[in-house]
Formats: sequence, structure tokens, C-alpha cells
Amino acid sequence: MNTAVLVLAIVVLVLAAIAVVFTAVRRRDTERAVGYLSHETRSRDKASSATRDLAPPATGREIEVAAVAERRDAGKELVAAGTSAPVQYVPPDPDALGVSRRQFLNRGIVAGFILGLSGFGASALAFLWPQVKGGFGSKITVGKITDINSSITLGNGFFYYPEGRMWITNYPAAALDKAKKGYSPSELAGMEAGLVALYQKCVHLGCRVPSCITSQWFECPCHGSQYNQVGEKKGGPAPRGLDRFAMAVEGGNFVVDTGIIILGPPIGTNTTGQEAEGPHCITGAGGAH
Repeated sequence: MNTAVLVLAIVVLVLAAIAVVFTAVRRRDTERAVGYLSHETRSRDKASSATRDLAPPATGREIEVAAVAERRDAGKELVAAGTSAPVQYVPPDPDALGVSRRQFLNRGIVAGFILGLSGFGASALAFLWPQVKGGFGSKITVGKITDINSSITLGNGFFYYPEGRMWITNYPAAALDKAKKGYSPSELAGMEAGLVALYQKCVHLGCRVPSCITSQWFECPCHGSQYNQVGEKKGGPAPRGLDRFAMAVEGGNFVVDTGIIILGPPIGTNTTGQEAEGPHCITGAGGAH
């Protein structure tokens, strides 16, 4: 409800701004190029004209009589046209035809303001409008659980899904009892199906964390943070385990909601008890707990 009110307020403000700009420029466009006398000047002229002895203006009847008398005056005849050559035709200035330069500039300014405000309004609406479906930030159906398990096996224990910016690994059934004490229902829904979807970013400074096939851990190349195969912190400066997404199983399909990021487990969480199974890919990390 609050989002709808905010969107409506932004639209109203954009329309009001467009109306104000258009009205101001329209007034300048149609305004006549005449001056205006101040109130003080008009008062002084009025007082001055009252002291002058002006003749009363002629009436319409008097003007008509004078015009008739002028036509009857035999001494005034029409002047014959001269014999000079006609003046050569000069085409008018293109700026004087159609839209004047001033009108063109004013309308261009109005169009620019309208375009800019419209773009701002559209971007605000796009930012506030909820994402429909598909892609990162929405619910993603990764595929059948059996197919995902096959992909994890082919990846030597790790399956990267680029559309969701996530790593998918197996969660051992033997660790579920410990997991139920520390993980949320949205996480357990995937773990009970034997899968866990982990966000690809290191929680230390946001580097993308690759898998290490030899140690069977995730090892960050930026500052040496280490996580076990299910994303629980094992070493380095990371303040917690890898963040993960809300998971669900629908009709045999593994569904991951990438719009809901769940913070990783706190330091010390080790539900699987997995230690490094071989050499570390990042030297100097040490693998310290």
C-alpha cells in the first residue's frame, strides 16, 4: 500500500512539474513585446494631463462631414502613378515564416524538460515496480533434483548456475538433525532434498568465490576466506558463512527464490564436520578455523 502511494505521489509531482514548465514558457512565447508603465508614472501622467487645456476630440459626425467636404474639394485630385520600374521581389526572411526562432527555442526547452522529467518518472516507476519473473531477483526453477545431482557429480561436488548467480552443492542427510537447530525453514526445505543454494559473493568484501576441487571447499582469491562445501565458514576474515537463498521443492523441481537472500550461518557453525579433503587452492589462507 505504501509503495502504491509513493508511486502515485511521484507521478503527480512529475505531471505538476511538466505543467509549470509548459505554462511558464508558453507565457513567454505568446507575450507581446510591449512595455508596461509603473503605477507611479501613470499617476503622474494623469495629474499632468488634467492641468492641460486640450481640445475635445471630434465626434464621429464631424469626422464624416469633413471627409465628404474633402472629397468634394475640386482642388484635390488623384496623383497619377509614376513610371518607375517595379521593385524587385525580395523573399521574406525564413525566420519570419512559420515558427519564429524564439518559439522554436522555447518549444525545444519545453520538450527537453518534458523528456527529462518523463525519463525520471519512468526510472522511478521501474525502480519501485516489482520484478515480474525470470532472472536474478526472482524465483528460478533450476530443474529436476535428479538432473541437478548429476550436474554436481560432473562438477566434482560443485554446480554453478549463472542465471541465479549461485553455487548448488549437496547437503548430507546425516547432518539434517544439526541443521534443524540452526537453519530457517526456507533453507531446510532445500537441505531436506539434499541440496543447498549459495550466493556466489564472499561475505567479506563481495568477491565472487570459486570452488576448490582439491580441498572441496570454497576459497576466496581476494583475501583468503574459506567455506566448506555447504557454505559454513572455515577460515579467513569473513564475518559469517556464505549467504544463501530461500529454497523449495515443487513437483520434483528445485526452486530457488533469488529475491530472498538469507544471511550465512554465524562463525563456528559446522553441521557437516567437513574438513579440507586435499591441498588448498589459495596459498597462505592456512585453513584456520
